[in-house]
Amino acid sequence: MANLPMQKLVQALRQNGLIRFLEHFHAMFPNPATHLKDLVVDESGPHRMISVCGRRVTNFGSDSFLGLDQDPRVMAAVVRGVQRWGTHNGASRAFASVRSNIEAEEKLARWLGTEATLIYPSVTLANVGAIPGLVGKQDLLVVDEHAHNSIQEGAKIAKANGVRLVAFSHCDPVDLERLLKENAPYRVALVCIDGVYSMSGALPPLAALSEVCLRNSAVLYVDDAHATAVMGKQGRGTVRDALGNYDNTLVVGSLSKGFSCFGGFIACSEEFKLLLKMRSNTYIFGGPVPPAYLDAICTVCDILTSGEYDEIRARLQDNIRQLANGAMELGLVVLGGETPIVSILVGDEADTLNAGNFLFERGYYVQSVTFPAVDYHAGVLRIQVNANHQRASIDGLLSALADLKKVIPLPSPEEMLRQAA
Repeated sequence: MANLPMQKLVQALRQNGLIRFLEHFHAMFPNPATHLKDLVVDESGPHRMISVCGRRVTNFGSDSFLGLDQDPRVMAAVVRGVQRWGTHNGASRAFASVRSNIEAEEKLARWLGTEATLIYPSVTLANVGAIPGLVGKQDLLVVDEHAHNSIQEGAKIAKANGVRLVAFSHCDPVDLERLLKENAPYRVALVCIDGVYSMSGALPPLAALSEVCLRNSAVLYVDDAHATAVMGKQGRGTVRDALGNYDNTLVVGSLSKGFSCFGGFIACSEEFKLLLKMRSNTYIFGGPVPPAYLDAICTVCDILTSGEYDEIRARLQDNIRQLANGAMELGLVVLGGETPIVSILVGDEADTLNAGNFLFERGYYVQSVTFPAVDYHAGVLRIQVNANHQRASIDGLLSALADLKKVIPLPSPEEMLRQAA
């Protein structure tokens, strides 16, 4: 059996540098309750309580930021959708779409203030399908160095198709303009960024980046997945408020996360929607969002455009402020703080995993994020704040973070300033 090609493939994969790195840490932390990866959640309750690894803990790792996954109206909409359509569309959307798909796309477009939207089964499939479909060999593809993995993967496909690909310094309009000028001439450039950077919660200077694009025959492409439903007026994300329009911007949004449903979408003109249907392979050759979730998406749009949304958003913002301000008062290095993603810098990979386990043992699950999701020795505790977190739970997490400082050396803002100097 050892000589089978399948086993040779296993051995070859095990020589990969990343796999060797990850297996090294898996050997150091063999218990899932220690490294907190690949977990199985046995039960989910109110106020973000979950049962995992035999413990009941408060979940600060959920990206259902508004708590709509527990909303009776959204759950009832899924049930109605199953009763109306069954469990599956039955075909690629290139052949047919259920009426609920059209209704959801129209409702999303009205909410956002765009001509049209095109729904994909996920944001990842939107990026991997749309980016290679939007550019050709005469074009230039420019990607922020910290752009989401799905943008990077879409860019790799485009590069394999013969498109020139370059990366610019994170959130740096000056470096973007330099690269656009250095790589001219080109037919058109596509500049791909995140609206909210998923590991740090950082926000890009959208207006400045947009101006650079307009001066240099470039279209701005914004993956706004982590801002959808939680930032901007009525939760429309970062782009509309920052730029005032979508005239030279394609926007990708998430229908999971803040929406607590299923899928992703691209907001665009009717003309671009038709072109994407013809050029985006993941739309043509992939399965669609299950029909039941389309009815739920429509229900969430109704919530976002109602007066109730302001109340939900206010609870979320209060919780974000409580956590971010409390962590800063503890002398921790806080990344983000304007969005529901609040990361605490730890640094060393082993320290980061141990820090996550320390909090877990005290009843709080947060995500211990290490290389390659972040830079080497730049590990973070990634905390995702939800509208339905209780204030007492946030106080408890802050108390646990204060205790954590006593057992694991965490960097301070002063140390970071000294290093930068």
